[in-house]
Amino acid sequence: MGATVALIAVAAVAAIAVVAPAAPLRAGAMLVALLMTPVLLIAHVADSDQLSPLTDHPALAVAAGVVGLLVVAALARLFQRRPETFALAVVATLPFRVPIQSGASTSNLLVPLYAVIAAGVLAYAVPRLRHRATIALEPRPRLLEWVLVGSVVLYAVQASYSIDDDKALENAVFFYVPFTLMFALLARQRWTRRLALQCLGVLIVLSLIFAGIGAVEYATRHLFLNPKVIASNQFESYFRVNSLFFDPNIYGRFLATVMIFLAAMLLWSRTKRAALLAFFVLALLWGGLLLTFSQTSFAALLVGLAVLGGLRWSPRFAAAAATVILVAGIAFAVASPSTLNLDRSSADSATSGRADLVQGGVDLFTSEPVEGLGSGSFSREYRRAEKASSEKAVSASHTVPVTIGAEQGVIGLAAYLALLALAARRLFRGASRDGTRAAVAAAFAALVAHTLGYAAFLEDPITWALLGAGVGLARLPALAPEA
Repeated sequence: MGATVALIAVAAVAAIAVVAPAAPLRAGAMLVALLMTPVLLIAHVADSDQLSPLTDHPALAVAAGVVGLLVVAALARLFQRRPETFALAVVATLPFRVPIQSGASTSNLLVPLYAVIAAGVLAYAVPRLRHRATIALEPRPRLLEWVLVGSVVLYAVQASYSIDDDKALENAVFFYVPFTLMFALLARQRWTRRLALQCLGVLIVLSLIFAGIGAVEYATRHLFLNPKVIASNQFESYFRVNSLFFDPNIYGRFLATVMIFLAAMLLWSRTKRAALLAFFVLALLWGGLLLTFSQTSFAALLVGLAVLGGLRWSPRFAAAAATVILVAGIAFAVASPSTLNLDRSSADSATSGRADLVQGGVDLFTSEPVEGLGSGSFSREYRRAEKASSEKAVSASHTVPVTIGAEQGVIGLAAYLALLALAARRLFRGASRDGTRAAVAAAFAALVAHTLGYAAFLEDPITWALLGAGVGLARLPALAPEA
């Protein structure tokens, strides 16, 4: 119970960092949340063997800690002198997960991104606490920000009756709290057309590198990461690549997001050079996306392109084009089901077990429809209800609304739907007049579509990055070219 109270406290402090009316109060809340999160995590694993790598090699642990602090301090100094570099650093570190062996398990953590967030907090908070009178007024939070941080606090509160509060705590300290701080910083970033294009340039370079690595994996039939995907490839007639990601679907989601940005560049570009660059990179990334065999990523890309079409021309035109593509896709699936992994004997096998997980999640929701079974409880509750082995049960239903319904009930679903509605209202308003904002809105719509067939919504930093950038961009009537 003590850990749950601490979890609620750190979630509340992170929420204050977003919605507090005064900049000094926000800055202080950011620093407190930044310090509380690792303390809560260490206290959580203090009695387990997960700390053994540190306790067995204390000198190495201290050295690594000192190096980490020096890196964070150097980055904070850079962000303070050149604030625009924070957004670039966030974009550059979003995809990178570092496998860390702890005890008998391996966790894939966003260590580079955590360092960037910590440095960004220091760069933002320290000047506002030292020189309160010299900091310009900042925009006040609106309803979207309140619902977003309310969802984080609600998740922490509903961990109090979960049978797997450890999972809820890990989700909060690894994802929800640090990403809340990242959102607060990105939403207050001074966005310009130049900065937006620089972020796109970083994404293009990263996506081309990832696609190249994926092509090498496909050619050599050898994956660099994720033993589960490596094992599944040995029993399938097709070969899925995941590049430097730990999941082909997350890799596909990243590529689809970048492709939507490039499509917006192509549609709103006023120069042939930019249009040709976008078209060329799109062709290369399409080849990379095909090798993932990620059906949800293909669907997400289609949704994003349809949204772009609606914003650039008209919703009717976009709907008609999307219908034609959808019909063509269905015809292709019927004619060649093996290409898309659909020639299976049942819906569950064709979806790699997801159909059973979704049905199990619906059953869990109906058992406790109002408040749910508690944050982070899906895997244990599913395994207990279905009498399934640990190998069959996973951490989520691979359909985010089903997972939220099972864990958080109607209360959580209401917060989720409110968040989607407010995010759409903020991101889409006026987006048709600006290609940059249209790209962010379409990418967010595509990500939501992806989560309907896969996991990770607020657990994905891309969600928070898109919301933060979208909120910052929405404060500007239009991004005019810089002098």
